[in-house]
Amino acid sequence: MREHDVIIVGGGLAGCRAALEIKRIDPTIDVALIAKTHPIRSHSVAAQGGIAAALKNVDPNDDWKAHAFDTIKGSDYLADQDAVAILTQSAPEVIIELEQMGVLFSRLENGKIAQRAFGGHSHNRTCYAADKTGHAILHELVSNLRRYGVHIYEEWYIMQLILEEGEAKGVVMYHIRDGEIDTMRGKAVMFATGGYGRVFNTTSNDYASTGDGLAMSAFAGVPLEDMEFVQFHPTGLYPVGVLISEAVRGEGAYLINSEGKRFMEDYAPSRMELAPRDITSRAITLEIRAGRGVHLDGSPGGPFVYLDLRHMGKEKIMSRIPFCWEEAHRLVGIDAVYEPMPVRPTVHYCMGGIPVNTDGQVRLSADSLVTGFFSAGECACVSVHGANRLGSNSLLECVVYGRRTGRTIAQYVIDRKLPDFDSQKYVNSARQRVEDLLNHQGTVRIAKLRQEFQDCMTYHCGVFRTQETMQEGINQINNLKAQYDNIYLDDKGGCWNTELIEALELQCIMAVGDIILTSALNRKESRGAHCREDFSTRDDGNFLQHTLAYYSPQGIDIKLMPVVVDLFEPQERKY
Repeated sequence: MREHDVIIVGGGLAGCRAALEIKRIDPTIDVALIAKTHPIRSHSVAAQGGIAAALKNVDPNDDWKAHAFDTIKGSDYLADQDAVAILTQSAPEVIIELEQMGVLFSRLENGKIAQRAFGGHSHNRTCYAADKTGHAILHELVSNLRRYGVHIYEEWYIMQLILEEGEAKGVVMYHIRDGEIDTMRGKAVMFATGGYGRVFNTTSNDYASTGDGLAMSAFAGVPLEDMEFVQFHPTGLYPVGVLISEAVRGEGAYLINSEGKRFMEDYAPSRMELAPRDITSRAITLEIRAGRGVHLDGSPGGPFVYLDLRHMGKEKIMSRIPFCWEEAHRLVGIDAVYEPMPVRPTVHYCMGGIPVNTDGQVRLSADSLVTGFFSAGECACVSVHGANRLGSNSLLECVVYGRRTGRTIAQYVIDRKLPDFDSQKYVNSARQRVEDLLNHQGTVRIAKLRQEFQDCMTYHCGVFRTQETMQEGINQINNLKAQYDNIYLDDKGGCWNTELIEALELQCIMAVGDIILTSALNRKESRGAHCREDFSTRDDGNFLQHTLAYYSPQGIDIKLMPVVVDLFEPQERKY
């Protein structure tokens, strides 16, 4: 058994920022960071558009309260307003901290950090590093991990959270390189494992975004919060699903249909292409449904619309959004200087996750906490995004709440002893699980079963939802989950067995998908990213509440938790 004072699972922005904060507060605290990829390959590195903060470098009338109002309105009033206040008040400070660490933000002519427009924001407050902002931030954070002496366990897959008698005590871990199985104990365990876009068939997320941390928390008895709220980004590059950043629209690109019309004037006339993502995604879907989409040969009635940059000019495109131009050129052969890009909504972000309070402590219920267990970033739900996240608030959440959770942990571990548990029992169980998968004589290929599950989720829990389609989806999911016991692996080896990792990930994908669909079926209203055609209005009387979903093999139990409303009263959401 290995041991460290603090175990952080996940090498993205939230996990790295928490690790740094702990070591800054007390360099003697022994911190381990475990990631199933190299930390630099965490999905945070793919974040393009920017990070929001009321720095007032472009707009002197901006302030944290305006940022908070935009965020809460964007959330369709489901965000916890105390958490949003912390997010927006902390934003300018964390940006300056990142700059002092060495993050190379783009600059204005006067030398100050540049800020651009972003969807749902009433001021130009999104700081950026061209269109590679996540890359710029994560590289500096990982460099600092080395300097502060954080122990990095790269390419270890976490198989289980060890949670006994209401206390998180450690993890069971599998070394992808050589098949070694071990346990690690710690005074505190933090999950910062990112999102779950791979539950769906078309996503901007990388292949590692399989919801592992959420599933393992659920398997241990921890509820998951607001999982019905899955963000579809409006501009996924067709047909590959790769993200074309909101920064492109922030710099002035147009969305046009087969008739050449900027159709957002019919859906959000005051914000046009910079409406919140849920509204823009629904608008694109409705245009395609109405036959105003485009085919690859340019004819009408197709499955996508156009994102048109041509009027912006080559110099602006290549200086402000070079990576987006490169993606379209490399993946679909489009030169965006001269041709419009084909786009349609793609699964992008999960507003829900492991429920935490504003100090990053994981909730067991609305009024109780799990001892020693913490979470931050996309896998957590402190609920600063509610039912719909505004662009450039996700990197901000990772940095603000990664830092804040790190501070909480640094205080928490003082004078605490390392916990005790039967390590051999967990190792034996994990070995048996691996052996069963390797030796199973089934008939179902993992890739086929995963594809069928992802297709089911996409069809039955998409941009628009109904009781009938979601119930049908749950029935199909149950049939697909039953097939898991009949999978087989070609690779029987212990060295770099990616097929085994895919088998373990598929269990997580299936559990997370089940929770998403069940939570969505239970919410009989439309709010933010959750749009039901059979309950088309928001119902504050019954559903101004967070969903807490408890998973078990027998079924999913849904409970509700109040939303914190202490800044702005809910009102109709118009743009």
